[in-house]
Amino acid sequence: MSNHTAVITGSTAGLGAAFARQLAAQGYDLVLVARDGQRLRMQAESMASQYGVKTSVIVADLVTDDGVAAVQERLADRTNPVHLLVNNAGHGLATDFIDSDLDDERKLLRLHVQTTMELSHTAARAMTRRRGGRIINVASVAGYTPTGTYSAAKSWVINFSKGLHSQLRSSGVTVTALVPGLIRTEFHQRSGIKIKSAKRWMWLDADDVVRQALTANAQGASTCVPARSYQMLTAGLRFMPDSMVQWAVDKRTESPGRGESTEDQPEGSPSAGAEYGDGTAEPTTEAINTVDAYKSAKAKISARSSTKRESQPPTG
Repeated sequence: MSNHTAVITGSTAGLGAAFARQLAAQGYDLVLVARDGQRLRMQAESMASQYGVKTSVIVADLVTDDGVAAVQERLADRTNPVHLLVNNAGHGLATDFIDSDLDDERKLLRLHVQTTMELSHTAARAMTRRRGGRIINVASVAGYTPTGTYSAAKSWVINFSKGLHSQLRSSGVTVTALVPGLIRTEFHQRSGIKIKSAKRWMWLDADDVVRQALTANAQGASTCVPARSYQMLTAGLRFMPDSMVQWAVDKRTESPGRGESTEDQPEGSPSAGAEYGDGTAEPTTEAINTVDAYKSAKAKISARSSTKRESQPPTG
């Protein structure tokens, strides 16, 4: 039986479920956290039966103080220490900021920012006392784009995780921001967000993403951007004008009432409210093409400038 325990929030679907499977396969005992008690208990029973690990559940709504406190109590337990915390719980909003209900905006920030901070704080204190531990905070490539509340929250998660990693690494604690792109999960369906014309190769597999995240965290990395295409994207975004990023978002994401196009989604995917993207970057579905177009435009400008210089007569 394992002597290591992992706490996973948002464990019943998407990346959270993939983390649960892979950590159980590694022999971790699991503390599974979600709002749906029935689904949570079924998952715990399945993990215990299939992998022979100990499982327990915390039924909690992590946009409430009581829900967060229940998880903090487990993280602070000195007799049954937690060795790995995965802050995965999250959701998006399908409306523009001014069209959103203010309470919904508060809940999004509460879950992605405040809850992540509070759970990380409790876990980090317990882990530094033991001189060892691991934290993975699920962010998104959207965090590199100035495209709204969700991207702002994920930007905070990335920078918070990198800063905390620097502060704690001498204490034997590794903090990693997982920064994926589009993933085949239930995220967009639950959030009511539709993705238009995303190419097949842009969709990532949840198990692959989790495998890379666990490897990066075990190796002491502060960030993990799965897939070379998204690594290229995050590098290119640093040089891309905000207006171009916003154009890509408007072109490739869709809220209810804005149309029904779902062409070019992966084969076998649902047409409306596709089941993809837990913790992902819906603004980046056209991003690779956008980066390529930007590079191409720069190359043409550079070539014209070079030709012009060569055509000028020598001086002196």
